[in-house]
Amino acid sequence: MVALLGAGIYTSVSIGNDLFHSRLNQVLLDANRAATAAQNIFDASDASSEASASTLLDSAQTSIRASSSSRLIAIYAAPGQDQGATSFLPFASPELTTGVISTQLRDEVAAGSGTQTQYWQSRPLSNGDGGTDPGIIVGTPLTIPSSGQYLLYLGYNLSDSDQTLQFVQQTLWVAGLLLTLLIAMVAWVIVRLVIEPIRVAAETSQKLASGELEVRIPEKGDDIIATLARSFNGMADSMQGQITQLADLSQLQQRFVSDVSHELRTPLTTIRLAGDVLFDQRDSFEPAIGRTAELLHTQTVRFELLLNDLLEISRFDAGSADLNVEATNLVRLAEDTIDQMRPLADSAGSELLIDAPGGHVEVEIDARRIRRIVGNLLGNAIEHGEGRPIVVSIDSNVSAIALSVRDYGIGMSALEAERVFERFWRADPSRKRTIGGTGLGLAISLEDAALHSGALEVWSESGAGSCFRLTLPRVHGQRAGTSPLPLPPLDAEGDADSGHAGVPDARG
Repeated sequence: MVALLGAGIYTSVSIGNDLFHSRLNQVLLDANRAATAAQNIFDASDASSEASASTLLDSAQTSIRASSSSRLIAIYAAPGQDQGATSFLPFASPELTTGVISTQLRDEVAAGSGTQTQYWQSRPLSNGDGGTDPGIIVGTPLTIPSSGQYLLYLGYNLSDSDQTLQFVQQTLWVAGLLLTLLIAMVAWVIVRLVIEPIRVAAETSQKLASGELEVRIPEKGDDIIATLARSFNGMADSMQGQITQLADLSQLQQRFVSDVSHELRTPLTTIRLAGDVLFDQRDSFEPAIGRTAELLHTQTVRFELLLNDLLEISRFDAGSADLNVEATNLVRLAEDTIDQMRPLADSAGSELLIDAPGGHVEVEIDARRIRRIVGNLLGNAIEHGEGRPIVVSIDSNVSAIALSVRDYGIGMSALEAERVFERFWRADPSRKRTIGGTGLGLAISLEDAALHSGALEVWSESGAGSCFRLTLPRVHGQRAGTSPLPLPPLDAEGDADSGHAGVPDARG
């Protein structure tokens, strides 16, 4: 449309200029012919009487009208001419007596001499209906013997050229409108034939990315768009097959773990009952048999914990884990868990401290799962804390509540910290387990945190201890936002610079 508008304006201006200059050339030739005829009459006369002068003027006007297409004629004495000394009186058509002839044109014609004897100016002319038409006034100086210098003005109405220009402009506008409609139709066809298939391909790819693996692009014809559709659909079929195969394998694995765990429960229960009987009677056995009964009981308990963890992991993998949300005070939950873990901490020589400046609020959480997370974090801190104090911090802000477990033990390297949440991974496989964990505790804790729309993060440095931070939203279903507890902890620099300078006083 911009191109058409520019072309239309350029064409209209060009045609208008051509029409005007063509008409101007005709007018100048016409006016020159009329002025020459009048001047010839004046030059051939030797009138001296008033009657013959009047006859001469009539003859000149008649000659002008015969030689020119204009009927708008005016003859004025040149400025400074003594009109009282001559019998020639000014003459003008009514259309040229209302200030149509400008002072500028009068001055130019009066001062004209030499080769340039014609002067013109564009002026509006009355059309007799109360309006005006575009016109041209042509002025030519005349010399009348025994009378002096006079000025001849001829007016030419350009209404016919203006009507022609208006007709051309209307034609251009109509042609431009029709061409615009044609371009719009062509654009619509292009959109239908080219852009629409691309849009369909984009929408189909978005649906594939969102998990709708069965969607395909319609294949029509044999052009390049159809080739693209076939290639895209082939890629989608391959992806769907691969994803379906992986999903089937994942379901088989989950079902296998779940079935094995369930099937092992019955014999495990029998072994557990038998082991408990032997464990209760271990004092009456010989020392070697009593020790065997103790080992059987310990490993049976660990085996049962491992089965429970495997069942829990299989629920997360299958997407069947759910939350039993209730309003819970996280500080009290942490205190209860600390009380349960205190005997184990005392046996390891670690003191459990709690710091809760802003955690005394009710939050919507699954208390069982959060208690399991806190227990796993405390168990790991006790096992790797090297007998030093362990600090549990709890704080909250407008959108989140956080709990961190800080120990000052052996710590981990950056590479080990990245893998700490992997299943069955151990930082030091040769290190003796004092608690007897299954190797799935932190992996389950990470899944429990994610199930709450929260986050479980870790900071650790070798020789400076570790800090695990759990951040949960205060309202279930909302985002947690920024955690109120820092990570790394505030005493991390002190630990890194001076060994264990940041370890709190166990007597505090």
